[in-house]
Amino acid sequence: MTQHFFEHPILNSPYGYPARHWELVDGQPTNKILETRRRSELITPVPQPKKRRQKRGQKEMVFDEGKGLSSEEQEYNPTPIINEIRSYVDSWRNLPNPNDWQVTPETARLLQHWRHHPFQSQRPFFCQVEAVETAIWLTEVAPKLGKRAEKFWAHIEGANAQANPELLRLALKLATGAGKTTVMAMLIAWQTVNAARHPNSKHFSRGFLIIAPGITIRDRLRVLMPNDPDSYYKSRELVPSDMLADIDRAKIVITNYHAFKLRERMEVSKGTRAAIEGWRGETLQTLETEGQMIQRVMPELMGLKNVVVLNDEAHHCYRERAQNDDVEDLKGEEKDEAKKNNEAARLWISGIEAVKRKLGVRAVYDLSATPFFLRGSGYAEGTLFPWTVSDFSLMDAIECGIVKLPRVPVADNVPGGDAPKFRNLWEHIGKKLPKKGRGSSGKLDPLSLPVELQTALDALYGHYQKTFDLWEQSGIAVPPVFIVVCNNTATSKLVYDYISGFQRENDDGTSTLENGRLPLFRNFDEHGNRLPRPRTLLIDSEQLESGEALDKDFRDMAADEIDRFRREIVERTGDVRAADNITDQDLLREVMNTVGKKDRLGEQVRCVVSVSMLTEGWDTNTVTHILGVRAFGTQLLCEQVVGRGLRRQSYDLNEEGLFNVEYADILGIPFDFAAKPVVAPPAKPRETIRVHAVSPERDALEIRFPRVEGYRVELPNEQLAARFDKDSVLELTPALVGPSITKNQGIIGEGVDLTVEHLNDMRRSTILFHLAKHLLYQKYRDPGEAPKLHLFGQLKTITRQWLEGGYLKCTGGTHPAQLLYQEIADMACERIKAAITVTLAGDNPVKAILDPYNPTGSTRYVNFTTSKETRWQTDPRKCHINWVICDSDWEAEFCRVVESHPRVRAYVKNQNLGLEVPYLMGATPRRYIPDFIVRIDDGGDEPLNLIVEVKGYRGENAKEKANTMRAYWVPGVNNLGKFGRWAFAEFTAVYEMDAGFKALVDQFVKKKAA
Repeated sequence: MTQHFFEHPILNSPYGYPARHWELVDGQPTNKILETRRRSELITPVPQPKKRRQKRGQKEMVFDEGKGLSSEEQEYNPTPIINEIRSYVDSWRNLPNPNDWQVTPETARLLQHWRHHPFQSQRPFFCQVEAVETAIWLTEVAPKLGKRAEKFWAHIEGANAQANPELLRLALKLATGAGKTTVMAMLIAWQTVNAARHPNSKHFSRGFLIIAPGITIRDRLRVLMPNDPDSYYKSRELVPSDMLADIDRAKIVITNYHAFKLRERMEVSKGTRAAIEGWRGETLQTLETEGQMIQRVMPELMGLKNVVVLNDEAHHCYRERAQNDDVEDLKGEEKDEAKKNNEAARLWISGIEAVKRKLGVRAVYDLSATPFFLRGSGYAEGTLFPWTVSDFSLMDAIECGIVKLPRVPVADNVPGGDAPKFRNLWEHIGKKLPKKGRGSSGKLDPLSLPVELQTALDALYGHYQKTFDLWEQSGIAVPPVFIVVCNNTATSKLVYDYISGFQRENDDGTSTLENGRLPLFRNFDEHGNRLPRPRTLLIDSEQLESGEALDKDFRDMAADEIDRFRREIVERTGDVRAADNITDQDLLREVMNTVGKKDRLGEQVRCVVSVSMLTEGWDTNTVTHILGVRAFGTQLLCEQVVGRGLRRQSYDLNEEGLFNVEYADILGIPFDFAAKPVVAPPAKPRETIRVHAVSPERDALEIRFPRVEGYRVELPNEQLAARFDKDSVLELTPALVGPSITKNQGIIGEGVDLTVEHLNDMRRSTILFHLAKHLLYQKYRDPGEAPKLHLFGQLKTITRQWLEGGYLKCTGGTHPAQLLYQEIADMACERIKAAITVTLAGDNPVKAILDPYNPTGSTRYVNFTTSKETRWQTDPRKCHINWVICDSDWEAEFCRVVESHPRVRAYVKNQNLGLEVPYLMGATPRRYIPDFIVRIDDGGDEPLNLIVEVKGYRGENAKEKANTMRAYWVPGVNNLGKFGRWAFAEFTAVYEMDAGFKALVDQFVKKKAA
């Protein structure tokens, strides 16, 4: 255990490949950093042996070294298949050319978008993209690899045949806080876009059944609906704007598994039933059929074939093993819990099997941080679902900074004992608390809580109070959140009353207020009046049904937020009546779902006391403190509960391109992981603003533009010419082609310098011939056609002009012979081809090819949120959009320049706008996103549309972009004749931008006047 790990645990960017990890010894980090990715080496909790005396407390963590543990201790096989699939996906991901990916064009577009799009809000993490990449690779790529990949599907099919004989499931394991909802949205997008554009494909579907283990998670998943106000496809930019229309074609049903239970179709008394059955001589069937259940739960999917099922928190869904005697070996609450888990799992998986029989199921994707079999399933508790194909563990998430670092007690001032008392609080208080729920426990006194529990509450609250003050001083608009997870409804009510206050009934029938013992969590003011907006929530089944948690004035105090909630219900469901009949229970659920969210019903909640509803599916990111008041028999349960506090508060990168460390302080949960007391003041999250088109006030400033997918160039049959300029230059450097000098040294003896000096011996004519041939065969030959050999002489002449005209520069020991490297030859030929294309006119124009699905883009569709602080509030007379979010101070200066120029009619930053320019970098297709569009009155009948790039350093890719704009995009769009006039300009000197822009506009005006 080293101080270094706890001060700097984050090694990797959340958005890049996790290439480093901390070495673990006995499950704890050492000071050693390994420069490789952490392998998927699953650790499983081992249940306490039933027939062996063992000290109570923290359960042992056991590794299986591949030989398999004895049946007496654990049945577990951390399959190497995950690591092998990961290696194949890594190699596939690193292929630079999308044409080599062996996926549909739609899938390739989505992959490029997820990997490279400049997201304005939160960008998908590497682990999220990797999980979807794994599903894509197994579905679209692996079947094309033949025997090399057959073993993967053989393993998956075999695992399912044993546990899920009617289904084919794939499990994607992502640590809590890694964003499974985003992964589901990406899976839906991949399936839907392909199904919409390839309706006859057997691999894809646009029908989705999303199943959650409870109402809380179901409500959270509504962002997966395309018409939801906070739909991830739009708000998180998970789908290119031109594909959003395809997403609207998805049919999505979100339900909790309880809906699969067959309901009574009619109420029949016991006597009537007996009479009818006696008369008919047969059992009276009053339960709905499977078909009727499916019609009730998912009417939107009726008529679709082979839907895709997404299981959220999928460890609740399994078919228990036949001849399962495990449950009978358990006792008391453990036995009851196991029976309850098995009944729920049976209902869940039986529902999916019914869907398979009636509608067909194309695939089942399981998402969970802990895809392990539960206790009493017939499998050893903690056994990994053998159909798991992707793994991103909690340790991985910590090393990438995606989650908070949990801090648990490591020492205290109580003499003796093997562990700090508050590490496993239940061991010391469990026998002193109610054994049954609220309805069976009689009258209990909240002030009689076990003293150890009161001390634990005070200890954690003291640190919370300091955190609360720091957040207030930092101007953070929402408070930190403190959660307490209890064993039953009786305990949760006691803790809730102790914390928030309660009315004590006196013998004479009056009542006296006992105000909460933790002042910041009190729900009563100093005069004994109940606060209309509670600071502390009690969330359990009885409280949800009673509606007692909300004061009668709550609806008046929260009128604005309730109206927003009502509008969201209408937007989401179209059901006006449901929005008009919101119950207190509905409001309480919404309060819980929006804890810590600005301008929402749960914004100012500081403390949440619950039974089991917070074990999973609660995505609040402002949790800083957790107290466990229940038994935690396994590390699996510990991880689930601790996971409620691990979602990050801030997703802003520091100067090193990493996340800053955030912490969650935890008592009462014997979580066997890294812990060290570190003082860490909270980071103030940046203000989030909404960037959008201001309608209808600024609709006159709307800018429309073409969405170009490619270019067509008609070559002349006679003479070719080229017009070279500064962007025709290709500079070969060691950074581009690799080192030109490498020193090799053995363990002893003389070293040697390896150089590429011998390349200088290659004749110039050989280089010229090979480059001209590459130009002819790769740039001027259509696929499947013979080369236009009559052009070779002219292309050779133009290539000689390029070589001898100083447009090839070799520095740092590089040589012209390196033009024979294919990637370098591609780059050179693109420069030459662009110089030829700009000369074409008249009968041989460049034509832009538009996106067939969405040929036109517009500023009216801009709508996103961002926390970037560098921004420019636009002039309402000059810009359709309310803000420009600047990537640099240069862009802010450009905004000032264009807004002050009298001939500028409108402008817009190309941010979430959808203007993308296809170009080649070597042989690799890429997309370029220019910075601005400016509409200028140059004296013509209609304004000139100027595309502007604001750039300091210009690398080789900047030259390719500029060449593409001048040689292809601008002339190609102008030749279409239906999008107005277009031009392109770059500004590379911030202090000359004002004068440069004025000079450019004057040049346009003079040219038009002439």
